[in-house]
Amino acid sequence: MSIIMDRNHSWTKYRNREFFGANSRRSHNRHMLRSSPQSAPVFETTVYWREDDMKNTRDSDAYLFTSESVSEGHPDKLADQISDAVLDTCLSQDPESRVACETFTTTGLVMVGGEITTEAQYDVQEIAREVARDIGYTDPAYGLDADSMSVMNALHAQSPDISQGVSSGEGLYEEQGAGDQGMMFGYACNETPEFMPAPIMLSHQILLQAAKLRKEGKIKWLRPDSKSQLTIEYGGDNRPQRVDAVVVSHQHDDDVEYEEIRDTIISQIVRPVLDRTNLLDEDTTYYVNPTGRFAVGGPHGDSGLTGRKIIVDTYGGLGRHGGGAFSGKDPSKVDRSAAYMARYVAKNIVAAGLAERAEVALAYAIGVPFPVSVRVETFGTSKAPERKISAAVREVFDLSPAGIIRTLDLRRPIFRKTSTYGHFGRGEPEFTWERTDKAAEMITQLGSEFVIEEREPAWQR
Repeated sequence: MSIIMDRNHSWTKYRNREFFGANSRRSHNRHMLRSSPQSAPVFETTVYWREDDMKNTRDSDAYLFTSESVSEGHPDKLADQISDAVLDTCLSQDPESRVACETFTTTGLVMVGGEITTEAQYDVQEIAREVARDIGYTDPAYGLDADSMSVMNALHAQSPDISQGVSSGEGLYEEQGAGDQGMMFGYACNETPEFMPAPIMLSHQILLQAAKLRKEGKIKWLRPDSKSQLTIEYGGDNRPQRVDAVVVSHQHDDDVEYEEIRDTIISQIVRPVLDRTNLLDEDTTYYVNPTGRFAVGGPHGDSGLTGRKIIVDTYGGLGRHGGGAFSGKDPSKVDRSAAYMARYVAKNIVAAGLAERAEVALAYAIGVPFPVSVRVETFGTSKAPERKISAAVREVFDLSPAGIIRTLDLRRPIFRKTSTYGHFGRGEPEFTWERTDKAAEMITQLGSEFVIEEREPAWQR
């Protein structure tokens, strides 16, 4: 173990991070850049710890939590958008369309498959090319070009056995049943204005800022594919205290120097988003394209597949996930519609002040027109007993598959917009599951004595 003292900050440097053990409050990675013969950046990682931190911890219950997001140009998100664009085309002509559309993409190729039963007319070739063009895949040098890529169509009709369980009056029940079995979760918390966890919301916002600058031509060397990741330190009260680490990997043109990429991404993309939170500090670490180069990306760098970013799509790892993906599925599929409903319920519980955090679990059986279980978990933050909140939920919300579709008005062509930058925490009018119009009814159902004081987000204090 080597030790080096810094007179200005009393830093002690250790070569072995494991020295600190499991109970260490935090350590900081610093990267020292040195040139290689090929002029590519090479990183030497060292670990630092303040001497006074070894004696006094700011919050012995502090912990770190990390979430990631991916851009619209990520290969999996290209696949999600094509699947949802096919769904929207069908719903715009035939609201009763049954769609389960999957997309695979790799270098120069998009393949669309799955099951569709609809009266709509749709052109898979044109839909796929339009999506790729909108994202920015318009140059053969990117490995995928909207005009020259191959598009394969392997779609066929839905199984009649599934159809009879979902169609009213055709199965064992008169009412419309669930399109599949499974469990779905919804989550909400009061740490951001959107009632979402801060790490995932801020990760999305960083990539939205990057996409805006790329499409406006303000950073000309940005290419479509990118990822972000944010590590936030929480206090013992489960409130965000600071941003510990920011990771941004963004595809770029071949002829850009690493220093320009790093400085531009931090100054024009990361800081404009995070400065307003007041969560950045002098110890925040920035990792920008940490391999040193990201010119090969998109479907040319990695193949893409619908439904592979389910944690990015939801809560960034906070709250459970039932495993079912969303994109390419019409609202008769409870994988999607019931997950939206669970978010709607959870958000209204928190918006009503009944809990600071809430997770709603729903479960369904294929063909059955009601949930087989409903559960609310508040992680010790509720004013009312959880069993009473669960009972109120059953009274206030129609959790039948047909009721979910009616309540959230889901037989509309609104789904391509959901397929990037998260299905939740959005303010657009299409996102009906983000309304808080049931909060007052939940309070009435439980009684006003159960209302707790609302807390503002950490960066507004």
